[in-house]
Amino acid sequence: MTSRSQPLAFAAVCALFLGLAGPARAAYITNGSFESGTDPGSTFITLGAGSTAITGWTVGGAGIDYIGGYWQAGSGSRSLDLSAVDAGSISQTLSGLTVGTNYQVSFLMAGNVDGSTKTMNVAVDSVSQNYTFDTAGKSYQDMGWAPMTFNFTATSSTPTLTFTSLENSSQGPALDDVSVTATNVATPEPGSLTLLGLGATGLVLRAWRRRARQRLEALRPSMNHKCARTGPVRGQ
Repeated sequence: MTSRSQPLAFAAVCALFLGLAGPARAAYITNGSFESGTDPGSTFITLGAGSTAITGWTVGGAGIDYIGGYWQAGSGSRSLDLSAVDAGSISQTLSGLTVGTNYQVSFLMAGNVDGSTKTMNVAVDSVSQNYTFDTAGKSYQDMGWAPMTFNFTATSSTPTLTFTSLENSSQGPALDDVSVTATNVATPEPGSLTLLGLGATGLVLRAWRRRARQRLEALRPSMNHKCARTGPVRGQ
């Protein structure tokens, strides 16, 4: 291995280690905390079906309320009430998913405190699950946002994620801070990492030994010439 190829080999080993450490979190979803969009002001604005006023999202059903300062957000300064005058929904087409990979949707749920228990449905294409939140003891200043998760296996690279209110009133479930992550990305076992480390060490040692032999071979002709000029040892 030449001195020029050694840095390349080292870089390759480093890249292998970095690859085994796992991929960076991918951005499968846009504007999960609803911070980008038409300014809802200090209270809220109502968005009807078909509205795309919230960046990346499309409103459905009977519309939603886009909350500004009306109540405490779960993350950032904006959130949603999924019922405007009746049950509404919001959806987004995800991107960059791998078919057959398991994913987890994480989100914060609360509820309009002008009512009791709130229920919403979360769906990715045909897979769905209902979630409930009890607003008892909550207030606009302390919404009691609760973390929720929804798991699914991708059947396409661009499925549609939808949150739907199941409250036929103007006081619906509240939503904020949506994210999507892959949950079954392969990671190396500790034993595999140990073997890889030993293999990398072996590569470095072999390269060092080969270089040492090359230097010795380069010095040998001059050493032979010097010995020939010196002649036999005196006294023999």
